[in-house]
Amino acid sequence: MEILMSIWEFFQNNILTRPQFFIGFIVFAGYMLLRKPIYECLAGFIKAVVGYMILNVASGGLVGNFRPVLAGLKDRFDLSAAVIDPYFGQTAAQMSVENVGRSFSMMMMVLLIAFMINILLVMFRKYTKIRTLFITGHVMVQQSSTALWLVIFCFPQLQDPAVVLMLGVLLGVYWSVASNLTVEPVAKLTEGGGFATGHQQMFGIFLVSKLAKKVGNPKNSLENLKLPGFLSIFNENVVATGILMFIFFGIIIAILGPDLMHQIDKGFSPKQNFLFYILEKSLNFAVYLTILQLGVRMFVSELTNSFQGISDKLLPGSMPAVDCAATYGFGHPNAVTFGFLFGAFGQFVAIIGLIVFHSPILIISGFVPLFFDNATFAVFANRLGGIRAAAIFPFLSGIIQVLGGGFAAWYFTTGNFGGWHGNFDWDTVWPLIGVIMNHFQYVGVAVVVIALLAIPQIIYHRSKDTYFLIAEDYDAYKELEAKKQGVSVDKVIID
Repeated sequence: MEILMSIWEFFQNNILTRPQFFIGFIVFAGYMLLRKPIYECLAGFIKAVVGYMILNVASGGLVGNFRPVLAGLKDRFDLSAAVIDPYFGQTAAQMSVENVGRSFSMMMMVLLIAFMINILLVMFRKYTKIRTLFITGHVMVQQSSTALWLVIFCFPQLQDPAVVLMLGVLLGVYWSVASNLTVEPVAKLTEGGGFATGHQQMFGIFLVSKLAKKVGNPKNSLENLKLPGFLSIFNENVVATGILMFIFFGIIIAILGPDLMHQIDKGFSPKQNFLFYILEKSLNFAVYLTILQLGVRMFVSELTNSFQGISDKLLPGSMPAVDCAATYGFGHPNAVTFGFLFGAFGQFVAIIGLIVFHSPILIISGFVPLFFDNATFAVFANRLGGIRAAAIFPFLSGIIQVLGGGFAAWYFTTGNFGGWHGNFDWDTVWPLIGVIMNHFQYVGVAVVVIALLAIPQIIYHRSKDTYFLIAEDYDAYKELEAKKQGVSVDKVIID
């Protein structure tokens, strides 16, 4: 048993929780199963790892760029509140677990069981209708942490082994079902890109994909937007991002003032002009977005090509569920900035509402939900419902993030330790799951698991002829849709 635990600890410390290596070894194994030469397998491994590391650099840069602003808002306005962000949420969950005398180390065993449940559900996809394997390692850790506290909060009398088993099943089912919901939206966005989304807003992606066409017109999308005169410079992604972020951050940082920014941001040199400091911080967003898109192209290409080997030999008909940023290279570049800004407006409106109505808890925006949820929604909304949908859904998401996050931080008491997970699914689906478990106990857990497992069954029975086809052979799926519509393949409308 000790040997098995040592192997598992090595795996989770060096591979599972290091998504770049996790994806790299998946690429290597996939190419080996495709009987590629060893040098091609090695090249694929390196490109996948480097591509994901580039994405990590960009994501870390975006978050780090925002942190001094967040710290400044807390210092300037003496805001003591819960930050809706998965990193703050993970810390708050750990402190909550340890505060009641329980071991936070259970989280890693939960992660193992949940991952095994996901694999089993994919293996028996003929019955479960699950097509996706969730492989976004750092997100798995964050979600295991927050969910661990939810179960301990709802079942304080439950012993550690029972907590691990119950939560492992619950979280594994959630990863499987939620990532499976993104198969169709991602396939249509990417024209059969060969992957799904495994992140923090999977139910949100599904909802946006179903509702966007009802509130907007895809013909009026950012792709078709022709700006007149000097406004045409906004057609360039780098220019649009730089200008809009300069306005957005310029106002906030100017309010905070140079003296405070000098104190909290060590990168702000005493000799640097304040205006140029703001300009540099703003343009960094354009830099990191460009880097992010480069990393996405590198690792997604290798992963989708190699995963065919795993799909054919080990998990037939499956596809990987990866970071939501992987979708950004398939939408209009300005959709990412568009989603961030309208999501920010929504969050600010909701935060003002909390202050006006004397909420028992105040929420501070965290960059990860603010950017990655809303940018992702805008990419899908723009594709299906144009500019109007790309503005409305991130705005509504921003409001939901604050109100849902505020409720969860108050109800589950993590606000006492300064944070909540903050992403869309964790401001909607998981608070609901937590309330059901808290009120109905074991019956509630059973109801949640059964309800989740019923979702792919319902979707399958509504589209039996294309359900597996869209994941296995997108070209064949398009041909079938063309026959249904009575048009040629190049004229088929996929929405």
